[in-house]
Amino acid sequence: QVHLAESGGGSVQAGGSLRLSCAVSGYTYCIGWFRQAPGKEREAVASIVRGRASGNYVHSVKGRFTISEDSAKNTVFLQMNSLKPEDTAMYYCGSGIACTKPMNVRDWGRGTQVTVSS
Repeated sequence: QVHLAESGGGSVQAGGSLRLSCAVSGYTYCIGWFRQAPGKEREAVASIVRGRASGNYVHSVKGRFTISEDSAKNTVFLQMNSLKPEDTAMYYCGSGIACTKPMNVRDWGRGTQVTVSS
């Protein structure tokens, strides 16, 4: 059984940085980071297949966000730099048969709030 727990959210000013963590228990093929702003659908942000060096990113965060993992700690990170007010959302990590779309995610964490002020 998979359990995911996010941490690291907070409030920052535009241009600031945050690092989100997703602590994983159980086997997962991939981990995706997703976000959902009030009144909007949940969207994919970044994903990584466990054991691979590189991840996939949605266009709006390319060059600003980096997904990585520490396999020894079974933790996946999302380093977020140059944050913008439009990055404000609840951020979730998820796992499933694929991790690039919310519809393919079977297991979700509870989320961590990211708020970026202008």
